[in-house]
Amino acid sequence: MDHLENWAKRTLIAVLLLVAILLPLASAFPDGLEKVAETLGIEEMKPLWPAPLPDYKLPFIDDPYLRTLLAGLTGFFLVLLATWGLGRGLRRRRKS
Repeated sequence: MDHLENWAKRTLIAVLLLVAILLPLASAFPDGLEKVAETLGIEEMKPLWPAPLPDYKLPFIDDPYLRTLLAGLTGFFLVLLATWGLGRGLRRRRKS
């Protein structure tokens, strides 16, 4: 198990470094679905509830690079935590 933990830590550090280095290369243009909606003149509807990280940015941080980086890392860790929790829950269920 110790080998697996070391691998996971090294992989996590590598992912974080790659995100920090490659973030400036991210496109500011809309993604494919947004582009098609703009082309067809489809307007965005008002959301049912406010997004926790609208447009993948933290509104209370002024620096655009840092704002996007922290929003991306927050999303990454939320997905990682949800996946880890789901895995633990399924493993417990399988053992019983």
